[in-house]
Amino acid sequence: MTILDGKKTSDDIKNEIAAEVKKMKDKGEKVPHLAAIIVGNDGASLTYVGSKVKACERVGFESTLIQMSNTASEIELLDKIYELNENPNIDGYIVQLPLPPQIDTQKVLLAVNPDKDVDGFHPTNFGKMALDMSTFIPATPFGILELLERYGVETKGKHTVVIGRSHIVGRPMSILMGRKGFPGNSTVTLTHSHTKNITQITSQADIIISALGVPNFLKAEMVKDDAVVIDVGITRVADESSPRGYKITGDVDFDNVSKKASFITPVPGGVGPMTIAMLLKNTLLARERHRMQ
Repeated sequence: MTILDGKKTSDDIKNEIAAEVKKMKDKGEKVPHLAAIIVGNDGASLTYVGSKVKACERVGFESTLIQMSNTASEIELLDKIYELNENPNIDGYIVQLPLPPQIDTQKVLLAVNPDKDVDGFHPTNFGKMALDMSTFIPATPFGILELLERYGVETKGKHTVVIGRSHIVGRPMSILMGRKGFPGNSTVTLTHSHTKNITQITSQADIIISALGVPNFLKAEMVKDDAVVIDVGITRVADESSPRGYKITGDVDFDNVSKKASFITPVPGGVGPMTIAMLLKNTLLARERHRMQ
């Protein structure tokens, strides 16, 4: 059994990006600039955006953080988005989700300039991804592909089962794993809350990607020997023995499933760190795209 180490792999990617940025600086060129908008004071979102800012500092990117109050109106947020769309110094930006209830998330995501949409959530970019065109791949699926590629996990002709159909992970993964090329060329089954006999389906899978958000959902009896298991779930579970009062738990019963798997991602330290690394990679791609225009 091989651990797909997202922490080490993300560090490798950040070092590669830092080397690219150093070359830009040495030539006197503009370095990539990533901006983030956060509305409100959600603890998990603030932590996540903070780690994005630190990651930018580490690789030498410029970064801008725009914080808005929880009571900000949809119009105020859209005004900020239009400002970033028009700002030539900003290569890419993200709008941190979730947004407060007074704001229509779909309207906000549609307002983002697709050429600066480094989250890969805009319908234009999602459509290009589905058509196998060059575009921004959402950061978490992009990170999963990178892990599979760097560890040489064979995907061609394999049966991939994706658990969960969110627009952020499940649905894009189902498209990407079936595309031509590597990683891809697998036969994909997309499962969700209405899927019957899910154990029967997962126990036939060569590769399982679980993005359900249900702690320890995937048990050993649901997995065949030598399966590849990618755990995207991140859930806070109460734990009195932890100083924080909780522990981070994935969708996979790691202790038991890892005994059967050929490759498996841990939680934490698997897919999570890859998401930020690939956001940086998308920003680097955005900067290249703007230079070509």
